[in-house]
Amino acid sequence: MKKLPEEYVKRMKVLLGGEYGAYESALEKEPVRAFRVNTDKISLSDFEKINIFGQEKIPYVQNGYYLNFDKVGNHPYHHAGIIYVQEPAAMAPAECIDINPDWKILDMCAAPGGKSSQLKNKLSEKGILVSNEIIPSRCKILTGNIERLGFTNCVTTCMDSNRIANLFPETFNMIMVDAPCSGEGMFRKEEIAIDEWSVDNVKRCAKRQSEILENAAKALAPDGYIVYATCTFSLEENEMTIDAFLSSHPEFEIVPVKEDVEKATESGIFFEGCSCADISFARRFYPHKNKGEGQFMAVLHNKCENHFSYKPKTSPIKIDKSVFSFLDDTLEDYNKENVAIYGDNFVYFPPNFEIKKGSAFMCGVTIGELRKNYIMPHHQFFMALGKHFKRKIELSPDSEEMKKYLRGEEFAVNSPNGWAVVTTEGCTVGGVKVVSSVAKNHYPKGLRIKGTQT
Repeated sequence: MKKLPEEYVKRMKVLLGGEYGAYESALEKEPVRAFRVNTDKISLSDFEKINIFGQEKIPYVQNGYYLNFDKVGNHPYHHAGIIYVQEPAAMAPAECIDINPDWKILDMCAAPGGKSSQLKNKLSEKGILVSNEIIPSRCKILTGNIERLGFTNCVTTCMDSNRIANLFPETFNMIMVDAPCSGEGMFRKEEIAIDEWSVDNVKRCAKRQSEILENAAKALAPDGYIVYATCTFSLEENEMTIDAFLSSHPEFEIVPVKEDVEKATESGIFFEGCSCADISFARRFYPHKNKGEGQFMAVLHNKCENHFSYKPKTSPIKIDKSVFSFLDDTLEDYNKENVAIYGDNFVYFPPNFEIKKGSAFMCGVTIGELRKNYIMPHHQFFMALGKHFKRKIELSPDSEEMKKYLRGEEFAVNSPNGWAVVTTEGCTVGGVKVVSSVAKNHYPKGLRIKGTQT
């Protein structure tokens, strides 16, 4: 690994004391890899029957495992959205509190989607997840991951924290603030963070984090929770930011995390001038203490009584009858009230949450586009609603047909004509149109595997 900046070493020696040597030694080891099971696609019990990626479970994540598999992104199970690869320490913030499955949740700094997908697995069909990312290229990656995982009831937005707070005042029961930071906790995994580190950058990040936290407070409903997280160790970006926020927001309190996360982490640090007596409730994840990179997290609770009731403004929308004809022919069942129009596409999204025109990068499940009285289905439609399809083509993950499908090729099939989903272990990989016993491939070109790899 690259040499650490002298000023950083000096600061960490003050922070860790006698533990600094163990920390430095940990940085010379290989980063720990991990993954989560997408329980929106497959149950844990069913996944364990097919698990080839690693058997050791992460103690604080019910559906988390340490990864022991190469080229996981090429495997059909990954294409099917059965798993999500994520650094293990980064999984801890979403496990800090018990989540009501009917909540409305905002992930304010969401790309590439690890924490968003983890939170979505905890929601029911009545819950809503809004995942925001300010950088358009990263928002596109975020949206792609949500599509691959087959989520419904999700919205992605691409805006700054001030705009999203003004768009959704006092709306969310929980907000994840995985704040952009100086990245000290990622030095072992991403050496570019070492090159970019400076005390000035730490201070700039702390200022930006405070602004994001202020805007999160505006979007939070009374009695709601903010989970603040960074992947850095500096006091300025962590405990000092939390202490300053609590000092200016008497309606908030810091509360303990769940026991499993507490056991895997170290207490927050009380610093000179700290006014929060319970700052130890904040948690720190160190690479020399547990399997993973650096992480900080704190849970902030709005103590105000929840008098707020979200009431969306909805108006009747006329849907072209060809859309319902397409859905009736394709799906075994669906909720007609969820069919709407957003932008140029027909979407599947519950009417009990208002998304203003032009505010979302992606709104719900994109059904498809109307073309001369027929619907051209979107890849997300197959991935999210595949379990409701009338026509399913189950393929073994190591079959020749699956290899052909992931390469974008046609293959012979015994299925009635019409739109169908390709599945493996009952989980959708993508869509095809069956014509005279031939599956016409509709797997997106950007996702296809080149050559003979699988």
